[in-house]
Amino acid sequence: MLQIMGERAKTAEPVMRTLSTEKKNQALRQAAEDLVKKQEDILAANEIDVKAGKEAGMSEGLLDRLALNPDRIEAMAEGLRQLAGLEDPIGEVMGMKKRPNGLMIGQKRVPLGVVGIIYEARPNVTADAFGLCFKTGNVVILKGGSDALHSNQAIVGCIRSSLSKCQITPDAIQFIEDTSREVTGKFMKMNQYVDVLIPRGGAGLIQTVVNNSTIPVIETGTGNCHIYIDESADLEMAAAITINAKTQRVGVCNACESLLVHTKVKHDFLPVLAEALREKQVLIHGDEQVNALVPDSVKAEEEDWGREYLGYEISIKVVDSLDEAITHINRYNTGHSEAIITSNYDHAQRFLDEVDAAAVYVNASTRFTDGFEFGYGAEIGISTQKLHARGPMGLLALTTTKYIIYGSGQIRP
Repeated sequence: MLQIMGERAKTAEPVMRTLSTEKKNQALRQAAEDLVKKQEDILAANEIDVKAGKEAGMSEGLLDRLALNPDRIEAMAEGLRQLAGLEDPIGEVMGMKKRPNGLMIGQKRVPLGVVGIIYEARPNVTADAFGLCFKTGNVVILKGGSDALHSNQAIVGCIRSSLSKCQITPDAIQFIEDTSREVTGKFMKMNQYVDVLIPRGGAGLIQTVVNNSTIPVIETGTGNCHIYIDESADLEMAAAITINAKTQRVGVCNACESLLVHTKVKHDFLPVLAEALREKQVLIHGDEQVNALVPDSVKAEEEDWGREYLGYEISIKVVDSLDEAITHINRYNTGHSEAIITSNYDHAQRFLDEVDAAAVYVNASTRFTDGFEFGYGAEIGISTQKLHARGPMGLLALTTTKYIIYGSGQIRP
């Protein structure tokens, strides 16, 4: 079955590569319309997955990732509409230079080809991945987890139907329904059919793909995101940002998992923040100074500083300086999103310059690290590596370039 899917993808690839922008935008709008029209079917399928997740003891954060509702389906559709309204990067010629021998040499932006995506219980990824790959002329093969199987089947079926309505091959999107590890392992070896593989999920999934794939991998990372409360911070702002970053959605990779507080503001800030976190039922893992100020906190172990909780837990450490905060963050972060809350311009600039992460914020929530919020319409993931793409991966991250050369009979002497 995998080989057949690979062959179908390779057959669809040249069709997608030459599809006009107008045709792509038409199909994206049709898919958006159909997702909303068929939301009852999609929600019914999602209900099966959520019920099974609850019975299996899935955490609240992961259940939140899995669950769909009319608003979330509308957000999926809106992402596709936004993509239809964005400029098509395919075909862009990026500079053209004339060589002394008369050759005109330039670069042209082209699709990657066939993109494989392995992901966990995030059914919205199905629509986002399709939209971004489709807009950039790529074919996509999706391998979702068993937790969201019924949801993904319903969404993919809807999109394939939309493509057929627009007289476009439905094989522009394919979905591997077998959720076994054996099939996943074979998929990671399909380098004769798949040009790039993108994992989206927890650290275990990502490392499995990175360590076992024979296909080039774009690593989308886990999010041990930090917020540092500087000594000059507006503490009311700091509390509001921290609560938003930690609790607005706990099961996402851009949620705050670790907080650093300057020692000069710990007495004023920590008790107030702790009360707000308590109302949200967030468990604090703190160092000795935090434990002394927040009696119901628990002692932080070494592994807490590097942990992505994806739930109602947070680690908090008191630091003596900006230098200590930056050193701690660069040691324990996952290269995702980091923030400083400060009124000191020099501290803000140092934080921006010295913290090594895909997205670095001053006085704002880490929850904004998102393709939709960055104006990309959607995202294929948050890349925490440094080659090819970094940060929210929009349209440009799903393209490559080729050289185009115009001659007039030149031969090399």
